[in-house]
Amino acid sequence: MVIVKAVGVLGSLGILSGALLAVASKIFHVEVDQKVIEVRNLLPGANCGACGFPGCDGMALAIAEGRAPVNGCPVASSEKHQQIADVMGTTAGATDKQVAHVMCQGCDSVATKKYDHDGVKDCKAAAAVQGGPKSCDRGCLGFGNCVVVCDFDAIEIVDGLAVIDKEKCTSCGKCIEECPKAVIEFVPYKNNVIVGCHNKDFGKAVKDVCTVGCIGCKICEKNCAFDAIHVTDNLAKVDYEKCTHCMVCVQKCPTKAIQGDLTVVEKQ
Repeated sequence: MVIVKAVGVLGSLGILSGALLAVASKIFHVEVDQKVIEVRNLLPGANCGACGFPGCDGMALAIAEGRAPVNGCPVASSEKHQQIADVMGTTAGATDKQVAHVMCQGCDSVATKKYDHDGVKDCKAAAAVQGGPKSCDRGCLGFGNCVVVCDFDAIEIVDGLAVIDKEKCTSCGKCIEECPKAVIEFVPYKNNVIVGCHNKDFGKAVKDVCTVGCIGCKICEKNCAFDAIHVTDNLAKVDYEKCTHCMVCVQKCPTKAIQGDLTVVEKQ
């Protein structure tokens, strides 16, 4: 008899709780904009925060409310941008994919060192000691902080230098934020000519610490027929809007600081 009563009481409590939850769900129900759901389903789900919002949920809400552009997600493809635009009844506009690139070629084979680093293998910790072990104070330290923060397995350390696989890079920007030397930058995915150096010292000072650094000689600038590369503050910079990938600067650079696929010229 006691057991029957207990079961009855528990059953009644269950029914009462269910009724209260049903009433509460009606009272506190929050309408969700269908556009938010549709936009969220089109976002990649990386939750990297590169868009400036708290994850893809925050980005979807911002787009639906008109606080963010439909092409504001740097990880999503142009196709996804347009699909999001279709949901919002607008157009995405043309967007060029950007990828992160390490503006340094100073691997252990070509860059000199001030000292041997025996401490914690951490770029920020190493940078706090005389700017790091590499003689070039603006070069990649190669301890892999960027590798740790990359959620897409797009970075590896090769001979003491971070190397980014542009096919895997989603432009989330985490590696850029993490690098204490600010040696990682966004470049257009389609561009094939990059000055792989971040050192703005004069030529001799650069050559003393790295054999593949930009020495600011302006040979690239003088030989570019398209006004697409200029030396500013002793460092060559490519104007990606003007570059035609003729590869003349790559061929003429005396230190090979300018990176580019010369097979592009052979195919032309």
